[in-house]
Order: sequence, then C-alpha cells, then structure tokens
Amino acid sequence: MYARHRERHRTGSIGWLRAAVLGANDGIVSTASLVLGVAAANASHGDIMVAGVAGLVAGAMSMAAGEYVSVRSQADSEQAALTLEKRELETDSEGEHKELTAIYEQRGLEPALARQVAEQLMVHDALGAHARDELGLSEVLSARPLQAAWTSAASFAAGAAMPLLAACVAPGGMLIGVVSATSLVFLAVLGGTAAKVGGAPVATAALRVTFWGALAMAITAGVGMLFGAPA
Repeated sequence: MYARHRERHRTGSIGWLRAAVLGANDGIVSTASLVLGVAAANASHGDIMVAGVAGLVAGAMSMAAGEYVSVRSQADSEQAALTLEKRELETDSEGEHKELTAIYEQRGLEPALARQVAEQLMVHDALGAHARDELGLSEVLSARPLQAAWTSAASFAAGAAMPLLAACVAPGGMLIGVVSATSLVFLAVLGGTAAKVGGAPVATAALRVTFWGALAMAITAGVGMLFGAPA
C-alpha cells in the first residue's frame, strides 16, 4: 500500500492571514505615527495617551467596518454568480455540460475523457463543478465577511497596543525615540512572520514593511513638529 501523501498548502490561510497582517500593520503604523505626531507637537504625556487610545478604538472600528463592507460585497457577487449558474443548470443542462467539457479540453484532456469527466462531476455535484472550474470559486477561498471584520479589528487593536505600551512606559524625554525604535522592531517581526506563514521571502517582507512604516512615522512626526506648539 502507498502511504497517504499530505501536502501542506497555505491557500486555506489566505483570508484570515491577509486581514490579520493588514490590521496589525495598520495598527502599529497609524498609532505609532499618531503618538509621534502628537509628541512632536510638544503635547503632554496624558494628551499623547488619550490620542493614542482614541486612535486605537477608532482604527479598530474603521478596519472592521471597511473589511466587512468590502468582503460582504465580494460575497454578494459570488452568491449572485452561483444563483445565475444554478438557473442555467436548470434551464440548459446540456449547454452547461458542453461548457464544462470545453473547459477540461482547454486544460489538456482528450475530448472523450473531458466529456466523461464533465458528466461524472455534474452527476456528483453540478453546481460545485461549475463554481470551481468555470467561476473559480471554492469553499476554501470563498469570502467570509464576519471573519475578515473581526480579524481586522482584533489585529488592529493588538498592533496599536504595542506603540501605546511603549509610550506608556517610556520616559518623557525619550518617548519619541522609544516609540519609533520599538514600532520598527514590531513591524519587522510582523512582516517576517507573515512572510514565513505565507511562504514568501522573510527578509524582503520585513524590510518592505519596516521601510514604509518608518516613512509614515517620519512624515507624521514632521507634521507634528511643524504645526505643534512651542515647548
């Protein structure tokens, strides 16, 4: 007997991984930038913390709402496509059989084998076969609005909590340096971890995330210094 071959693919984690990485990255960058901008404007430590907490709450809610609306729209489009396909299967089963056969022929199957495969798959699950091979939809990659919303909100809050914690414990005169350094470390770790989970180059991802985060924080701090009150 042959041993069962099990491959560990990462496609099943695409949905939650995308939302989690986006949320955490945005949480770190936006909150650290907000804290640095307010600090650079010579605000008090209390004002800095209030601004940071407000940014955390507002950002988490915004991420949840945005992800839900976006992914819900995708799910509605997928459902509309499936409804149309179901109707076509009911009204023109033969035409749908030919369509599926043509798809398999284009993928390299001989015409006779393509017809046989299409027939057997349609007997087993006609809608599922057309959803997968004609529309490119599958259960693994289907849109999940609530999952995306909650993942984005939770990951944003977790990411935002990191620079907030650094700001909370940093001495007043060192707050900008401590928040900047720790946030860049957090971003590098996040980018590298996400790349490792997704099977992408770790160093490249970490460098990319760190660079854009540093740029965002530097620009925001510069704005704070430009428009801030004198010390």
